[in-house]
Amino acid sequence: MSGTSRKIGFVSLGCPKATVDSEQLLTQLRAEGYDIVAGYDEADLVIINTCGFIDSAVEESLDTIDTAVRENGRVIVTGCLGARSELVRKKFPDLLAVTGPQAKNEVMQAVHKHLPALHDPFFDLVPRQGIKLTPDHYAYLKISEGCNHHCSFCIIPSFRGDLVSRPIDQVMQEAEILVEAGVRELLVISQDTSAYGVDLKYSTRFWQGQPLQTRFFDLARALGQLGVWVRLHYVYPYPHVDDVIPLMTDGMILPYLDIPFQHASPKILKAMKRPGNREKVLERIHNWRDSCPDLVIRSTFIVGFPGETDDDFAQLLDFLDASQLDRVGCFVYSPVDGAAANQLPGQVSEAVKQQRYDLFMLKQQEISSQKLKQRVGKDLQVLVEQKTDDGYIARSYADAPEIDGLVYIDTGLSLNFGEFYQVRVYDSDEYDCYGHLC
Repeated sequence: MSGTSRKIGFVSLGCPKATVDSEQLLTQLRAEGYDIVAGYDEADLVIINTCGFIDSAVEESLDTIDTAVRENGRVIVTGCLGARSELVRKKFPDLLAVTGPQAKNEVMQAVHKHLPALHDPFFDLVPRQGIKLTPDHYAYLKISEGCNHHCSFCIIPSFRGDLVSRPIDQVMQEAEILVEAGVRELLVISQDTSAYGVDLKYSTRFWQGQPLQTRFFDLARALGQLGVWVRLHYVYPYPHVDDVIPLMTDGMILPYLDIPFQHASPKILKAMKRPGNREKVLERIHNWRDSCPDLVIRSTFIVGFPGETDDDFAQLLDFLDASQLDRVGCFVYSPVDGAAANQLPGQVSEAVKQQRYDLFMLKQQEISSQKLKQRVGKDLQVLVEQKTDDGYIARSYADAPEIDGLVYIDTGLSLNFGEFYQVRVYDSDEYDCYGHLC
């Protein structure tokens, strides 16, 4: 252990909401004078923010803990898998501490116990916007914790509790600070973004002299005043989502909605305890696109859910044809310890799950390929992110980081990361576009 500094290794796993939890922890650690280091061998102590939603995430978290224990030995585990402390403690009895998600205070107490800071906190050790794990030009903006839905395949409410919204003035103050620090894109996240503020009874707060209700529409409209890309994630297709479409048409926020439909069969949606009526959803999508032709809709689905028959799966494929969604992800259903869906009858074999996944992805690749061909010859504003041998990699308004496609720019010019450029698309494939600078 160094006598001149306290060094902490930090591993962040899981979804963007966990990323924000990690950023808050890192900000506090740096504010208290702890150094963050990249290697286990350099660290006096290691913190791992885990994911515990699906089996593959649990395995990744357990493998990461195992590596940290072997290579360092002084490990604190937090996050969603940490909520299953008995499982974690059984496998790793010598951990310094195990906490659940959203447990910054408990993690800091464990850090103080096992690696006391050398001096009192000095908050000028960190930038005003805090420590971020994302590139400088985009940031996740978490507007609430928890969820009022209790989907049968999900155990997140048992980790994170019911919906707890942040007051809108606090969210806007954070957004302002991020933009002042150079952020060009704000990605709004939560478990249910369109339910924002319902727990606070849409209470009115003030930001820059404006009265704002703590609700989905007011937040989208206020964020649209900041002059950066605003991208909405984890939106349920409630009727009031219609209200934000004009903001997209007017260019205040990006014409992009991330809506996790999960399935299209009424029977399966009921078993999932998910809202959604196929015909009403399709009508709503049609109306949105009439109002905002540039609208891009991303979604995720689950195949192989218990009780899913060939007919149910056919309904899902028909929904893809009818909805013509732009960006789609798919998961093969896997049991999650503690989820109600584990007890449902009609478990689908692994072979059938994989077959349905392959057919689903093939169908969506065809749709995506045709939709991207429509961009050929058009100009796009893109945000540059990475250098390649032939030019640069960027994203358009249609592309959320890490989950959607990319725009490859052929150029010999020097471009700045995190800056906007205009590109004319000359080609496309199933997921990506290719362009030249305008």
